[in-house]
Amino acid sequence: MDDADGYFGEPVAATYDEESAEMFATAAVDPVVDLLAGLAGSGRALELGIGTGRIALPLARRGVPVHGIDLSRAMVARLRAKPGGAQIDVTIGDFATAQVACFRNVAAHLAPGGCFVIEVHVPQLRRLPPGQNVVPYHVSPTRWAFDVYDTATQAMSSNYIEVEGGRGEYASFPFRYVWPAELDLMAQLAGMRRRERWGGWRREPFTSESDQHVSIWEKPAG
Repeated sequence: MDDADGYFGEPVAATYDEESAEMFATAAVDPVVDLLAGLAGSGRALELGIGTGRIALPLARRGVPVHGIDLSRAMVARLRAKPGGAQIDVTIGDFATAQVACFRNVAAHLAPGGCFVIEVHVPQLRRLPPGQNVVPYHVSPTRWAFDVYDTATQAMSSNYIEVEGGRGEYASFPFRYVWPAELDLMAQLAGMRRRERWGGWRREPFTSESDQHVSIWEKPAG
């Protein structure tokens, strides 16, 4: 990736909030902030991938001191342009080069009794037809979106194509998918233990039918 901002450079940052409007809706944000504020108590929060401040800003308004990390200066510029954004300290850097190292780094920054919280999708391998490696999830006359899986390496990419006014744009975001049990092992290797796992921010049960999970690992107090 040549862009210093990674995969969330200026072209993505310019329309990120608008194209992710459902994620910014009060109904989506409030349950997240409620849970995180409860966990933080009188402590502080460090958000990995703070972006344009979808969670950091309302969490800070709840009285939780928030610091952020993000690779994209373009995304952080949008955060700082919003009310309250200039008061949130952000470190520009990459926290996601290696997943195991990320867990270890988080553990090193947590105080005893502190928690690491993530929201992540469960790999949708059951939707793969036999012999296929692509799962489409949005199709319209002008836009297509699909995931590409490599089940041997757990490499995955989310891909987007848009055609408007006779011009086409294509974007691809690669990453490595992980299973919940893998994340538990990474946490254990980093000296943390799982405290909770739900199917969503409203503490829905996590089942074999869940397409995402919210997991909490805790650094032991002693």
